[in-house]
Amino acid sequence: MTNFTSNTYTLKRKILTFTDKISNRLPKPERKFAADMTYGMLAGGSCLLTDVADQLHEPSKKINVVDRLSRHLEKGTPAAAAHSYLQTIKKWVPAEPVIYIDDSDVAKPDGCKFEALGIVRDGSESKAAKNVYKKGYHVTEACVLIASNHPVSVFSKIHSSSEKNYKSANVITFQAMEQGASLFGKATFAMDRGYDDNKMFLKLEELKQDYVIRLTSKRKLFFHNKWVPATELRNRRKGKIKTNVFYRGKDHEAYLSHVRVQITASRKDIFLVLVYGITEHPMMLATNKEIKSKEDVIHVARTYFSRWKIEEYFRCKKQMFQFENFRVRKLAAINALNFYITLCMAFLAMISMQSETNALKAAIIKTADPIKEKVFFCYYRLAKGISGILSYAKEGVRLWFRTKRPAYRQLCLKLSV
Repeated sequence: MTNFTSNTYTLKRKILTFTDKISNRLPKPERKFAADMTYGMLAGGSCLLTDVADQLHEPSKKINVVDRLSRHLEKGTPAAAAHSYLQTIKKWVPAEPVIYIDDSDVAKPDGCKFEALGIVRDGSESKAAKNVYKKGYHVTEACVLIASNHPVSVFSKIHSSSEKNYKSANVITFQAMEQGASLFGKATFAMDRGYDDNKMFLKLEELKQDYVIRLTSKRKLFFHNKWVPATELRNRRKGKIKTNVFYRGKDHEAYLSHVRVQITASRKDIFLVLVYGITEHPMMLATNKEIKSKEDVIHVARTYFSRWKIEEYFRCKKQMFQFENFRVRKLAAINALNFYITLCMAFLAMISMQSETNALKAAIIKTADPIKEKVFFCYYRLAKGISGILSYAKEGVRLWFRTKRPAYRQLCLKLSV
């Protein structure tokens, strides 16, 4: 292609415009650092500081560049930048936001010097028959769907039970709920079986939020003036509403049913939505959203099934930016690094909202050279295409932050008469 240079310049300018929106309230060194990290990770496809330093093409020695980046990360996540990020994301979200909350892990099996390193269940190696535990950190993430139907993080925190004054994972989850509620006012929270807990229902009722939560087989519900196991209600009924749902990368034909019940947490009327034909045992979804028609039932089921996108979001962070390959040791620095990876993911989301006829987006996808013409989750090809275009850059972003000095007037001597 003959226009690689123009594509590189256009993409670089777009990255710097995006980071400037996030860091415009910070001092100039912090603004340059935010641009360095975002550009370096998008160009290198890695969060490793040595890889970021390679993409900056600075005349300084690499060890000095890495030390500078490390010192900035140790300061933690700037509050002003985090606030600007959330306000930017808020503009991308449709009128009825859907927020997905899920937990993941960052495994560091060979780590010894990381701060407050704990023990986590490795989701990539664990199976239904056996759980695998390794050294690492817990990650609590809350994502919201934007206009392009892709997830963007509104809360992300790396934490460990080995931290000093650590209370519980529920406290972190409540922080994610509170942040989502304060940002959007009213939203629908979609969560998996791990959040089938009375505390979660009560917290969402307290925040006056809607929810769709998958129930476990141990749950009991109040139905016709007596407590009945949810599995008994599930086995009594058959799905009468036929619909198609997208689950684990494939379209499935599902049959839905619903019944009004009460839950042990609040004793308020909610609906139990039953989904038949997808898994071995029918799924049980609890929701406090009003159901008046079969379209409402279908909407509740599809809201839950769309939560697979947050799992894909985790996988993309780990594959495209080598999320588990970081070397910074302080927990504050790790969370700061996670914030800049979140900025990179948000930039991919911004590109995904562009029209298919947009010249830059078309160039990015062409550079990625994808096998499939269309996919439901396009972050992988966007990240690959951006890295491919930026590989032609001979300079980083330091020349975009030149110090503006006043033009000195020429010295002239005044002759006395």
